[in-house]
Amino acid sequence: MTLVEIVAAVLLGAALLWLVLGPLVRGTWPREQILEPEEAAETPRGIALAALREVEFDRETGKLSDDDYHTLKSQYTGEALAALRAAAGPDIEAMVAARVRGVAFAPACPTCGPRVEPDAIFCSSCGRRLGAIDRCEHCRSALVPGGLFCESCGARVAA
Repeated sequence: MTLVEIVAAVLLGAALLWLVLGPLVRGTWPREQILEPEEAAETPRGIALAALREVEFDRETGKLSDDDYHTLKSQYTGEALAALRAAAGPDIEAMVAARVRGVAFAPACPTCGPRVEPDAIFCSSCGRRLGAIDRCEHCRSALVPGGLFCESCGARVAA
């Protein structure tokens, strides 16, 4: 081996050794910032809801008197509501009211109850037709409520 090859091998070895051992010597490690979502149980809302569950459990097992139960339940309910309002923002009451209005005027399935889709014609759960059918689709005659067939033309009425 020539002197040039020996010097090149030594320099290459030193560079590789520096790359491998450099972070250990300097004490700096490339760290990635790991963003972990906050645990639901550690939020004010989660803490208040866990406390409400605990109060309910303690009452069911006979560990709390009725007076203590009502006091603790009202306290933790207030905390949970305050946490929900803080997390949802100031428009939570308006959002709830709008949702209630939407469900109140939504079509209702006789089997499944009110549907959340305001423009639904059929129930998304059981497939029944929503709303009252008062005219036959074939002859446009008035239908008897609950009838399966049109009394005028005999056509089957959609369920």
